[in-house]
Amino acid sequence: MKTTWMTKTRTTKAITGALFASALTFTAATYAESLPGKGITVQPIQSTVAEETFQTLIVNKAMESLGYTVEPTKEVDYNVGYTSIANGDATYLAVNWAPLHKDKYEQAGGDDKYYRKGQYITGAAQGYLIDKKTADKYHITNIEQLKDPKIAKLFDTNDNGKADLTGCNPGWGCEPVVNHQMKDFGLEATVDNNQGSYSAIIADTIARYKNGESILYYTWTPYWVSGVLVPGKDVVWLEVPHSSLPGDRSDIDTTLPNGKNYGFQMNSMRIVANKKFAEKNPAAAKLFAIMKLDINDVSAENLMMQKGQNKPADIEAHANGWIKAHQKQFDAWIKQAKAAAK
Repeated sequence: MKTTWMTKTRTTKAITGALFASALTFTAATYAESLPGKGITVQPIQSTVAEETFQTLIVNKAMESLGYTVEPTKEVDYNVGYTSIANGDATYLAVNWAPLHKDKYEQAGGDDKYYRKGQYITGAAQGYLIDKKTADKYHITNIEQLKDPKIAKLFDTNDNGKADLTGCNPGWGCEPVVNHQMKDFGLEATVDNNQGSYSAIIADTIARYKNGESILYYTWTPYWVSGVLVPGKDVVWLEVPHSSLPGDRSDIDTTLPNGKNYGFQMNSMRIVANKKFAEKNPAAAKLFAIMKLDINDVSAENLMMQKGQNKPADIEAHANGWIKAHQKQFDAWIKQAKAAAK
């Protein structure tokens, strides 16, 4: 009896151990299946524009929810960024301005090197604006009117007789467009295109507006500037005399659906990833294709940054807050992405 009991005991322990091991194996398999990115490290990048951090963080956090190990986002020049992704030195960029960055995208390899599906953020406008007071007083509606030295002098900040335009940073996608249009519209003789650190130049522009001076500037949405200088209330968009884009976009009509032509195509921000990575990671590829973020949410977050909540911890809190407020949508992205990996 004793031998039989011991035999049964050993048998029971063996079965129990086998079941326990099986359960562990099942749990590990299930866990691995539910986290398709487990064991894979990715490197996100963005430009040096701090206001692009929010939308990048939301993508990073979604990738973490899929199990990927996400390295801290590296800030690089756009040209370097596209080349890095094409070469596999970086994994993805959440702020591919399309079609503004078309030349950068294609020059670094285009569809042969990149995976790009879906529209992450849509409805991004760009163009030239002036203060509404000056626009109303002198009936200025089109940037071509600045060919008139008398009109141009209204926006002269250094007494050289030329209007001072707050332009965009060297190396940005807007730079070749603005330079091309200044020449094509015949404005080089009456307008100085001031470039440098946009954040510093626009801060000076806003200060001059608050002092009652006339202002002329380039900007885009989503960005906090339009929350401080509100179009239609504080400032107005200027139309251009005709569509005029550089390079192989010269035949594109930039007229918007409302009939206005501000000189720039309506843009989207798209997620661009290294093509080989996307092919090997269907869950990430699916995530990049389905994520969508309201442009107004980005502008609202950017305005919070401008008002002082601009430290890394603040922006992290903004991203976490957005996810919490849109948890159902966020969870649906993760569910669809996981399903794509099966």
